[in-house]
Amino acid sequence: MTRGLYLHHPSSLEHDTGDHPERAERIRAIERELEGRGWLGLERQQAPAADRETLEAVHPPAYVDRIAQLSARGGGMLDMDTIASGGSFEAALHAAGGAVSAVSALLARHADVAFCGLRPPGHHAEAARAMGFCLFNNVAVAARHALDRLGAQRVLVLDWDVHHGNGTNDIFYESDQVLYVSIHQSPLYPGTGALAENGAGPGEGYTLNLPVPPGAGHADWLGLVQHVVAPVARAYVPDLLLVSAGFDAHRDDPLANCMLTEETYAAMAASMRDLSRELAAPLAFVLEGGYDLAALAGSVAATIEAALDGAAVAAVEPGALVARGRSHYRRWWPVLEA
Repeated sequence: MTRGLYLHHPSSLEHDTGDHPERAERIRAIERELEGRGWLGLERQQAPAADRETLEAVHPPAYVDRIAQLSARGGGMLDMDTIASGGSFEAALHAAGGAVSAVSALLARHADVAFCGLRPPGHHAEAARAMGFCLFNNVAVAARHALDRLGAQRVLVLDWDVHHGNGTNDIFYESDQVLYVSIHQSPLYPGTGALAENGAGPGEGYTLNLPVPPGAGHADWLGLVQHVVAPVARAYVPDLLLVSAGFDAHRDDPLANCMLTEETYAAMAASMRDLSRELAAPLAFVLEGGYDLAALAGSVAATIEAALDGAAVAAVEPGALVARGRSHYRRWWPVLEA
């Protein structure tokens, strides 16, 4: 078994968004940083393309065709800030396929940890709508594949991108097979993810939205991971842990107003590593946002280092955001009463 995997593909650089925050230089910055650190011992693997059947378990065929046809015509605008180019469909296939390949390797116990350094990102993509820089919902496709084809019974998705992952939220809103937990700044794009958005039908209580105000920092975010996410995860007992790993809550990021640092991402990753080992559930990180190149590259490296074998992380004292989250969600998760 390898220590960890890094999934990549050159098509990520061919998704040409021009002068845009979500640009190819993000991948180059990450990979320069990791190369300078000897890739932290990761085994690098090229991400395969997702096949149509795997994609269509989440996205309707007509939607997949629309993205393919737009890309074949040379691209165009999908919404006010979501761009496709001639290389975008291929890049999106490999971004989704990399997440699928990662969970396949993890659930086959070929590795304990994987990081998908691929673009375009995915967590805003709804089943039949591209938005928020996202074409296919990479995490949702991987989770669905794990459930349908790899024997997983329950999957936990922690979304720590600073923007709410409305697509993942909605795709699994009525399912108890995926526990979706999002920590995100509010108010902020896309305007979803209120505390009271908690799932419906069989999925009621399996969507946990934990909005934080502008200016929220290390203790706020790490406190929610340690004192809300971790106890709920222990009660849920997932077979697989997926992180929608955005790095735009960093204090240097230009698109939001939170105050995280590389140390915060390392601490959150270490907390997820400890959960992974306690629950014997492998752990994958799927790249989402992060738009200051230095902050992004440093935070990704800190995340991977902590997830592989970083230092133990000290517990933070639960603050007001933790108290609010525990009070709201204890009706579904009695473990939060304590």
